[in-house]
Amino acid sequence: MKFTDGFWLMRDGVRASYATEVRDVRATADRFTAYASVKRVQRRGDTLNSALISVDCFSPAEGVIGVRVTHHAGRRHRGPDFELPGADLNGGAGRVHRDGPVTELVSGPLTLRLDTAAPWALKFLGEDGRELTSAGHRGIGFVTTGDGSHHMLAQLALGVGENVYGLGERFTPYVKNGQIVDMWQADGGTSSEQAYKNIPFYLSSRGYGVFVNHPGAVSFEVGSESVGQVQFSVEDQTLEYYVVAGPSPKDVLSRYTALTGRAALPPAWSFGLWLTTSFTTSYDEKTVTSFVDGMAERGIPLTVFHFDCFWMREYQWSDFEWDPEVFPDPVGMLARLKERGLRICVWINPYIAQKSALFDEAAEKGYLVRTADGDVWQWDLWQAGMGLVDFTNPEACAWFQSKLKVLLDQGVDGFKTDFGERIPTDVVWHDGSDPERMHNYYTQLYNRTVFELLEKERGQGEAVLFARSATAGGQQFPVHWGGDCWASFEAMAESLRGGLSLGLSGFGFWSHDIGGFEGTPDPEVFKRWLAFGLLSSHSRLHGSSSYRVPWEFGDEAVDVARQFTLLKHRLMPYLYGAAVEAHRTGVPMMRPMLLDFPQDPTCRTLDRQYMLGPDLLVAPVFTAAGDVEYYLPEGTWTHLLTGETVTGPVWRTEQHGFDSLPLYVREGAVLALGSDDQRPDGDWLDGLTLRVHPADSPAYEAEVTVPDHTGAPAATYRVVREDEVLRVTAHGTDRAFRVEVPGGASAEGAGEVVVRLG
Repeated sequence: MKFTDGFWLMRDGVRASYATEVRDVRATADRFTAYASVKRVQRRGDTLNSALISVDCFSPAEGVIGVRVTHHAGRRHRGPDFELPGADLNGGAGRVHRDGPVTELVSGPLTLRLDTAAPWALKFLGEDGRELTSAGHRGIGFVTTGDGSHHMLAQLALGVGENVYGLGERFTPYVKNGQIVDMWQADGGTSSEQAYKNIPFYLSSRGYGVFVNHPGAVSFEVGSESVGQVQFSVEDQTLEYYVVAGPSPKDVLSRYTALTGRAALPPAWSFGLWLTTSFTTSYDEKTVTSFVDGMAERGIPLTVFHFDCFWMREYQWSDFEWDPEVFPDPVGMLARLKERGLRICVWINPYIAQKSALFDEAAEKGYLVRTADGDVWQWDLWQAGMGLVDFTNPEACAWFQSKLKVLLDQGVDGFKTDFGERIPTDVVWHDGSDPERMHNYYTQLYNRTVFELLEKERGQGEAVLFARSATAGGQQFPVHWGGDCWASFEAMAESLRGGLSLGLSGFGFWSHDIGGFEGTPDPEVFKRWLAFGLLSSHSRLHGSSSYRVPWEFGDEAVDVARQFTLLKHRLMPYLYGAAVEAHRTGVPMMRPMLLDFPQDPTCRTLDRQYMLGPDLLVAPVFTAAGDVEYYLPEGTWTHLLTGETVTGPVWRTEQHGFDSLPLYVREGAVLALGSDDQRPDGDWLDGLTLRVHPADSPAYEAEVTVPDHTGAPAATYRVVREDEVLRVTAHGTDRAFRVEVPGGASAEGAGEVVVRLG
């Protein structure tokens, strides 16, 4: 929140105290604590009737330095806290060096420097000694407001031209400079400043990141109060934040996700096309069968069928029982769908309506969140008289899982874990958690409970969610989708902004409702969104009050859906390799251009295009007429669909039909293409094609690994250019493969394949 009235004054009722000078430093081998007065101490009497701020500096992981700022330390800590699986609980990953008035904490490429002989400043230095950011004048302090609330705050300097990204899935402008961003989960759609996924982590274009280790309400002013600072504050007595080193943005994400948890690897089948019933539409087994038949008759391969809310009876969400009037034979129906090779997903939420048979059971056993008076907390927003499952109670978690296991035994493969944002703060949690801190954190407990059941019942590597809400660490439980967007080009663009911001917040896998959720899209919107959706991490056709089967939007929409579904299947050896990279390194599948081209100033603000994996550039078309403006960085780029080559850096303005969009392969890439375009989880080595885009150098070398369905290497191919000869050698397989070079040269064989260029 904002505390100042311009540069000189404070707002009415606000009193601020800032770290002013260091009075003492106590150091051990791996950490130090600085004690800062909030005024100049010129005589002994100045130490009386005044506050002292404790600043603990430590390193929980290599390349990460934590700062914990405390005013009064006696407040009882109630939790919850982010779980940090990559943290050294003793904070001993750094080393302290002292030289006269200078104390330094060094952790890998990152150094924190405090000079007690200079004005107060914590300076964070990169490996080359360059200052990344600093907490100087007003950089650390506490504030009291007229209503008696107490806030801890920090400010970190913004350099000239420095951009800030991330802070969760945000649909506001992609570059966060100039914005006020509040970490508070809300069901606000995609057209407001509210967010389903609030992540108190931002990434800087200067090659570092900042994670505020507080699960509750964190307020960020990104150059929007003090225009040269990022300010963040919490209503608490302690504020803890971590500065995460680069030097590249990818390095920052890798360190941050190692700290907060890496994404599980989704199963290969989840990358195929998902089709849903939509939300409030009318449907039964006949409807579902007609959709599945319609997709097959039109040659559009379908992988997952999803049943949205009304698979359960009205007013009874969630009771986890099929509506017997609409689905009288759910087990038989699911078996019939699975005989056709489909996976099944069903909608759930963590709320129990009063009419549900589970309400009395959960209330009696103490599994629902209660008020301070001991009553079950209830309201009518969403479901009449609904209560909220208390996932801080281990018995409630096991009870919730037992209800879902029945569905898994029936043949369900995954769950859409919807909601989890509107969590009350006037309640009492089973484990005594602070309601304000639990508001944002609830989604982590909810999604983890469901994901762990899937892993237990289906096995590691087979668990997948379709989750809407998340907080820091939520990337461990993929996949997440962008929530309720309108059926318009504007909403399509804002959805992409949200996905790019989420990717820069540590999330490797992301999806969105193709065609938009609210309203019915014009055929032009739907067709453009199809290409975007099928060139995303995960691809789902879903709407609110209208169906999203392609033939509802005309024959051309059917053709577009078929074309891009088949293309995605052929790309699966490449895409799953990118998925494995996201799982192992934290670098997302859908990458903002900044990640791969951090030295290109133009790429730092691009929010209408992205890299899909390391080598494919995608620029969705956001107009009915097909007009699109996009940017190609330095190098030679080859259009995947047409073979056209373009040399960058260059801006391009083009017009595309519905069967096309800017889709370019990066120079130097070896693109692995499967031969099976009917399913995402086929045998990728069967008829494999390696499309090689050699760099214009006689010393060109490259290597590509095709994974198996577990993420382990199935085969590795080494590419070496020797003048006008391209030699490709296979390792780990003796199966035949084909090599193609743009322009027509090709050859095939096993073991080693030689292609003559020119």
